[in-house]
Amino acid sequence: MNKALRAMLIVLCFEMGALLLYLPWSNFWEQNYFLIHFPTLVPFALHPSVRGLVSGLGVLDIFVALGLLQSRPEAPRVSPH
Repeated sequence: MNKALRAMLIVLCFEMGALLLYLPWSNFWEQNYFLIHFPTLVPFALHPSVRGLVSGLGVLDIFVALGLLQSRPEAPRVSPH
């Protein structure tokens, strides 16, 4: 994989993970477009288990970014005979 593309993927995964980790516990989560226009979603979206699930996905995304940081050995190239 191209080094620049890999670096952008790592930054994107880390930022999305940090956002998913923080967002469910912020005021933005409680006052957004969907909850205003669909009030039946309020009990579901504000339930602590749903918030924890979204935060858990953020933690997993951060772990993916950290896993991408590890250097991987290149596969040996096979020379044609």
